[in-house]
Amino acid sequence: MVACDQSPSCTPSSCTRNPSTKRSNSTPKPSLLLPAPPPLPLLHNSLIRALSASHLPILSLLTYNSLIRSDLAPDDRTYPLTLKACADSKSLHKGRELHSSVTKLGLDSDTFVGNTLLSFYGACGELDDARKVFDEMRHRDVVSWNSIVSVNLSNGRWLDCMGWFRRMVRSRVEVNEVSVVSVLPAAGATGSEGFGMGVHGYATKLGLASQIRVSNAIVDMYGKCGEMDGAVRVFCGMKERNDVSWNSVLGNLVHVGMFEDALRVFRDMLVNVEAKPNTVTISSLLPALVELGLFRLGREVHGYCVRIVIDSDVYVANSLIDMYAKGGCMNKATDVFDRMKIKNVVSWNAMIANLAQNGAHLEAIEHVIHMQNNGDCPNSVTFTNVLPACARISSLNKGKEIHALSIRDGSYLDLFVSNALIDMYAKCGRLHTARRVFEVSDRDQVSYNTLIVGYSQSSCCSEALHLFLEMQLVGLRHDVVSFMGALSACGNLSAFKQGKEIHCLSIRKFLDTHIFVSNSLLDFYIKSGRIDIARKIFDRIPKRDVASWNAMILGYGVQGELEMAIGLFDMMESEGIEHDHVSFIAVLSACSHGGLVERGKKYFQKMLVRNLKPMQMHYASMVDTLGRAGLLREAEELIKGMPYEADSNVWGALLGACRVHGDIEMGRRAAERLFVLKPEHCGYYVLMANMYAEVGRWEEADKIRGLMRSKSAKKNPGCSWIETGDGVQVEGNEDERMQSCNYLML
Repeated sequence: MVACDQSPSCTPSSCTRNPSTKRSNSTPKPSLLLPAPPPLPLLHNSLIRALSASHLPILSLLTYNSLIRSDLAPDDRTYPLTLKACADSKSLHKGRELHSSVTKLGLDSDTFVGNTLLSFYGACGELDDARKVFDEMRHRDVVSWNSIVSVNLSNGRWLDCMGWFRRMVRSRVEVNEVSVVSVLPAAGATGSEGFGMGVHGYATKLGLASQIRVSNAIVDMYGKCGEMDGAVRVFCGMKERNDVSWNSVLGNLVHVGMFEDALRVFRDMLVNVEAKPNTVTISSLLPALVELGLFRLGREVHGYCVRIVIDSDVYVANSLIDMYAKGGCMNKATDVFDRMKIKNVVSWNAMIANLAQNGAHLEAIEHVIHMQNNGDCPNSVTFTNVLPACARISSLNKGKEIHALSIRDGSYLDLFVSNALIDMYAKCGRLHTARRVFEVSDRDQVSYNTLIVGYSQSSCCSEALHLFLEMQLVGLRHDVVSFMGALSACGNLSAFKQGKEIHCLSIRKFLDTHIFVSNSLLDFYIKSGRIDIARKIFDRIPKRDVASWNAMILGYGVQGELEMAIGLFDMMESEGIEHDHVSFIAVLSACSHGGLVERGKKYFQKMLVRNLKPMQMHYASMVDTLGRAGLLREAEELIKGMPYEADSNVWGALLGACRVHGDIEMGRRAAERLFVLKPEHCGYYVLMANMYAEVGRWEEADKIRGLMRSKSAKKNPGCSWIETGDGVQVEGNEDERMQSCNYLML
């Protein structure tokens, strides 16, 4: 053996200069430094778990598919992970396929796999399948029981959820924190305070009630049951609180209408070190500020949101829009909406409601189009908000478009939407269409009331009484609106006997003293010529409003009892009731009927002194007052001095006065204006033609009648009411056909 020149003790096997030795030391065997690679199914399992945790369930399922295609067999951990991905993506078909594979492999007896199947079927809403899996499990642990309780909770099966919890306790399974937290929301949702208290006591016995999650669930349960004393007591007894604790007690105080207490909790939260207000806090608080009318404080809360940078949160922004809308600050609501980076359907609905509530009806309708352009689909709330806007501006075509959208969406079947459609068509004068919607929809008290009021304000008042009677037959209860509509119909029909019966019915229902019903009774008896009965009702109203006084003033004026009308007008101030525009219309009308020119002028001036801007009807009453007294020049000068263009009521009053006093030229000027304003109204043509005929100016009279024919102006058909033994018959002439309709006594 030859020694190395580096060292006498060096041998070929240990020499670093030996090429073979050098290669061996510099390139060690891989098995000496790295572990063996894991089995491929384990790699797939890790990837499936990671993708599922990253909220990418579809990619998790694709990974599972690639594992199957590679001819590798999934293990007992692959199926639970993949089933969770199916649950997250609601892939029912794929989950059933996995269930079948699990059964074939005999893994369905594995408790972990069974628990995952339970959660999967629960997430997909297949509670019968979940129950079947649970029943077939050989071994059930606490997770199995918690799963069956929670899947019933998440699917809104509150009673079943509580039932399963009872079975769990009877089975002597160890109840844990998850069990209690899963069942308490069901008790709150059903208002089962007794059951909730039992769970509270049981949790205390097991030592679980002191855990913050359980305490929060108990606070929320008591709050949802309306037992705020219990909720606050548990909250105050908590050793540790977090933002969920504070938000729970604040939100439930708002829920039960204890708005001032909710505000106090919010103020305490601001100075508390445990938790600070967050998006949930603000979203809960703002509705309370709306109810309290504290809009200035609401603006301060908005400022606080800006400072802590949560004002752009979609839930906070939606609540801010709602608050500003209800506070009449349409521009502020619009500003919040425009600044939102992300808008959801609730945001659009809040904005549409804001515009509709604040009179921007066209803008509200346009926002439905913008909403669709933004990729959000209108829902039943959208339609319920926008249809009243169509009704208020009598936009029938837009209303029809919204109706078509609701049919396409399926929302027309929603009771609130169908009621809004009935209201829209009724207010647009299409009662036959409103009736068709009514006939094909579900109906409630509001449906009947809407149509009753619509008919009572039309020429088909008898239909209002038919529906009022039908409400009783189908078992629906009459309310204030029902009586208002029916009494209005009786007044318009001069159906005195039926009106008295409805009055008696309102007494039996204890609704006759309601101010709206009382005012409707006043109107009915006044229209029936029974001012004496109306006065008795008026004197018995405990708290008269301005409408009560106005009805009586108008009634006395129509009956010719002018001093009584004027006396009531003057008495209003001594009773602390402030005159409104209708009050002045009533008293000016009384002055007009009585020829009280100076008094009429005095009351007209009184309006101006009180900064009440005279409306068209006030000017019409003054023109009528002056015209009846023969002061035609003064009446015409008053019209010329109006701050806006006079309407047909004003010019019609002047034309009528000219007819009485024979002033042809002034009548001609008034008629020319009326032919432009109301070209379809035949009465003005007839009046002017008769004026010419009376003075022998037949050529001008013929021209007026020819003009009337060219404008297709026709006289509206009249009708008469005949009261018979069992009801009232309405006879009318329309299109040369006699039509009649009857309604029975109530």
